[in-house]
Amino acid sequence: MDWRTIIYVILLVSLTVTKALPRTSGDTEFKTIGQRFTQLQEDNFKAIALILFAQYVPGGTFSSVAAMAEGVTALARRCVAAASDTPDCLKPLDRIFLDTICQEENLPQAAACCAKKDPERNDCFLSLKNSSRGFSSPLERPDAEAACRNHSQHQPLTGYFIYEVSRRHPFLYAPTILSVAPRYEEMMRNCCGSAAGPSHALEECFQRQAPKVVKPVREDALRQEHTCGILKKFGERTLKALKLAQISQKFPRAAFGTVEELVVAVSDMHKDCCRGDTLGCMRHREEILRYVCANQHILSSKIQQCCEQPLLQRSACIVTAENDDKPKDLSPHVREFIEDKGICERFAQEKDLHLARFLYEYSRRHPEFSAQMLLRIGKGYEDLLQECCRPGAPSSCLSRGEEELRTHIYETESVMRTSCDIYKEKGDYYFQNELLMSFTKKMPQLTSAELIQFTREMTAIGSKCCQLGQDKLLPCAEEHLDLVLGAICRRHAADPINPGVCRCCSSSYAFRRPCIGKLERDESYVPLALTPGLFAFHADLCTTEEQKLQRRKQEMLVTLLQYKPQISPEQLGSVTAAFAAMRERCCAQDSPEACFLTEGPELIKRSEKMLSG
Repeated sequence: MDWRTIIYVILLVSLTVTKALPRTSGDTEFKTIGQRFTQLQEDNFKAIALILFAQYVPGGTFSSVAAMAEGVTALARRCVAAASDTPDCLKPLDRIFLDTICQEENLPQAAACCAKKDPERNDCFLSLKNSSRGFSSPLERPDAEAACRNHSQHQPLTGYFIYEVSRRHPFLYAPTILSVAPRYEEMMRNCCGSAAGPSHALEECFQRQAPKVVKPVREDALRQEHTCGILKKFGERTLKALKLAQISQKFPRAAFGTVEELVVAVSDMHKDCCRGDTLGCMRHREEILRYVCANQHILSSKIQQCCEQPLLQRSACIVTAENDDKPKDLSPHVREFIEDKGICERFAQEKDLHLARFLYEYSRRHPEFSAQMLLRIGKGYEDLLQECCRPGAPSSCLSRGEEELRTHIYETESVMRTSCDIYKEKGDYYFQNELLMSFTKKMPQLTSAELIQFTREMTAIGSKCCQLGQDKLLPCAEEHLDLVLGAICRRHAADPINPGVCRCCSSSYAFRRPCIGKLERDESYVPLALTPGLFAFHADLCTTEEQKLQRRKQEMLVTLLQYKPQISPEQLGSVTAAFAAMRERCCAQDSPEACFLTEGPELIKRSEKMLSG
């Protein structure tokens, strides 16, 4: 059996028929607009309405979106006050929202959808929403002075922020936007309260406080895009396999049937979220949260505090909660999946279900493994059964599976330990340079900005994960790295990089990380030609700002590798030393620019000789 095969035929359960989560006596469904208003309270209801309209209507102005949100809030208020059963109050929520959009004037982009009947009208709006991807740039740290001007012009401030984030991230989960809005308001009060002060003080204030606002939005948007990318590229069965491993790790006390139901529910939720059905996405998520919290006693002892929070805040809390403790009577091994005499018969009769049970049993026993590694182990087990259950296979065939499994685990852990050892030895900057050299050779078609960004994110993983104990290192490192590799693969899907990246991004989700790790220098790449402007040396190399200097050096490193992909470590060392000497001489001159203008071409000539030797 080849544990490293990249042909990943996903193993999961035959869960093709959707099963609803069983309801408990404590569950409450909020079907009407009045019930939803009462559940959320007015401020949250109005904020979510604002999010929905901003996400559904590309190009809608703040005033039109706010007016629509105010309109449905007023309707909800009337329905609650009159305990009314009028037709308007009993309409499904999605119809109320779409009717409101279609009654609004000055929304020409909505006219074609409004001419349709439901459910085609809803599908049309979702299509419009999907076509708006990239319409607005993602949320960035705001320009301090411009933000403070908006602060004085838009009241309520939180409403304008919610509108801006929602239109820029039309697929972002509404409670995520709600959770960061108060932080934005706090930042604006703290920084703009003394707007008459010096502009540099204003800028410093924003630099300190903006990450608390921008980072959660970016991270949640990235995770959602990542999950949707898995669903789109590898299909629902791969997503279900991933969720089966993750849920089994999170809730190791839960019975297999319960985990099955949660896997289906979570998969259905992501299908709605990924096609932009905001209301369906929220409804599915809340059903899951209500079920999980009503069944804590059979799921987890670690989520009680999460379930005591308001419904809109529970999801993030449960996702980040610790895995529950394993049952005390849980055996450390799953040898019955190899040693039982009837194993091949069960595999033949119920292949998917048998493989799913193996993945569930193995995952709940190994919280120290990443979900991606668990999927690779599941694939290895499937390969073992396919080989050893054939007629004529030797009786000892299955027994070698455990040794091959140990080898695979050791190899995976060794890769992570080695990376962490290098990180601890070299530190952020030099570790990133090592990654830059590796990935520029694997993917020289990427721009220097892309390569620097991707390797910076990988370096941050070292900072975050390498300090953890062995029991948490692998899930932390591989699952964060999976997000970066997912971004690289989405970049490839938008603009193909090279055949090696194509193979790794297309063949198997679970084997994507080891596949990209084993890529060598791209032999199909045509190196950059040496033009007069390829290596330009200017006085900005004399900056005392370390981060700017490091960025310039990294840009030149990428260009050098794109020019000479086959450069040896010794040659690179010689060129780097010559550059450092030139920089030191020129930066000591009264006119560094003139010095670089003279010495730069000379350095290029000498470097050419070094590289051709």
